Amino acid sequence: MNYVPTTLCYIRKEDLVLFLVKGDNGNMNDGKWLGVGGHIEKGETPEECVVREIEEETGIKKKDLKDLKLRGTVYFTNERFGNEIMYVFEAEYTGEEDVTKFPCDEGRLLWSKVGDVRPSNIWEGDLEIFKCLFQSKETFSLELIYNGYDLAKIVLHGVFPPLWFTG
Repeated sequence: MNYVPTTLCYIRKEDLVLFLVKGDNGNMNDGKWLGVGGHIEKGETPEECVVREIEEETGIKKKDLKDLKLRGTVYFTNERFGNEIMYVFEAEYTGEEDVTKFPCDEGRLLWSKVGDVRPSNIWEGDLEIFKCLFQSKETFSLELIYNGYDLAKIVLHGVFPPLWFTG
């Protein structure tokens, strides 16, 4: 089974999270609230991709991100729209600029509390990602099986303690 590799980052500032509210681009994400990210280009690592996508979509430079870290891997399976492996990151925005004023071709940027997000604004599977991301500091692996637009099955493969390497 082939999976298209992508990244996603939820950027925090205090108790707020930055969302990209997708504009009318004629695709399945129109009107949905998403994190920032995109497709990994050939030869690019997931971290390089997410840093590039964050700057392209928000204007935020890597120097204004604190604690950028990979938090999880999500496998999306969807016979209608294809399969995707998403590397989910989180970071804290430490810059001073109002990024919601950044001209974004893909929609508009919005700070919101996670608890204020209405289910109609977000994919059902993203709510499952939130549970893994915001209710624990552990790394997670999650499979979201969709039937078209509908979430059919959720498989949590595990939460894992952060990896520590010594050398």
